[in-house]
Amino acid sequence: MDYQLLMAVLISIALLLLLILQFKIQAFLALLIASMVAGILAGMPPTTIIDSMKKGMGDTLGFVATVVGLGALFGALLERTGGARSLADYMLEKMSLERAPWAMVGTGLIVSIPVFFDVAFIILVPIIYALQRQTGKSLLFFGMPLLAGLAVAHGFIPPTPGPVAVAHILGADLGYVILFGLVIGIPTAVISGPIFGSYVSNKIEVAIPDYMGETTEDKKSHVAPGMIITIIFIPILLMVINTAIKHIPQTAWSIPSAFTVWLGLIGHPFTALIIANLLAWYFLGLRQGMT
Repeated sequence: MDYQLLMAVLISIALLLLLILQFKIQAFLALLIASMVAGILAGMPPTTIIDSMKKGMGDTLGFVATVVGLGALFGALLERTGGARSLADYMLEKMSLERAPWAMVGTGLIVSIPVFFDVAFIILVPIIYALQRQTGKSLLFFGMPLLAGLAVAHGFIPPTPGPVAVAHILGADLGYVILFGLVIGIPTAVISGPIFGSYVSNKIEVAIPDYMGETTEDKKSHVAPGMIITIIFIPILLMVINTAIKHIPQTAWSIPSAFTVWLGLIGHPFTALIIANLLAWYFLGLRQGMT
């Protein structure tokens, strides 16, 4: 295990938190400073640190900006057509209000293993907004469990790409990473999600911002909840299949290389979200008489 790299990561994270929480430095600037310190402590040549920061930032922003844009369109379609509200009504009808946070943390844990955190959050957040509108509870009551499940799976449990990459870089045994990820991650998600979320939601009232107010407050979609759930999970399913195929040797099942290439395109978050937008536009919009 590369202990120098591990210490560089820990020190840079501590520095990042110190700059933001203690010295109130703007998060973007603090992140740049912490990244530079991490590169220095890791032993990177000074001439390559800035180039590495530029490449990493460019790749991240290019991905996140597209995902956020497609996710915002998808969320707007679910809200404006009444699909999110119908799904929230269905969830509250099938389970008690107290059980909803447990459903959210379970959903987050499962979905974020094959799907990146930001993509999963963008897809699922309209449900949180709809639940808040229907119940009047603090956003934290539903949001904390979902975020806890997403964050724990994304950060601790392989085969999520992040933990796999860290295990490879540090030379850690992937089996132990999975084992301790589950042992530490699941209790952490339960405590920081449903339990803490229930407590803090009684102390802090967080509502949906006014600028995100629902213009079609009384509108409810006539589409069956099963169809809405299908539309939401189709992009997730495409990404899961794409991830699974990547981990199966092509020779094991005689999978044609052309098939995996095209599946990689269809299962990419960009394409999967485009498909989800088109399905929502047609089934929740056009089929319901909207223009």
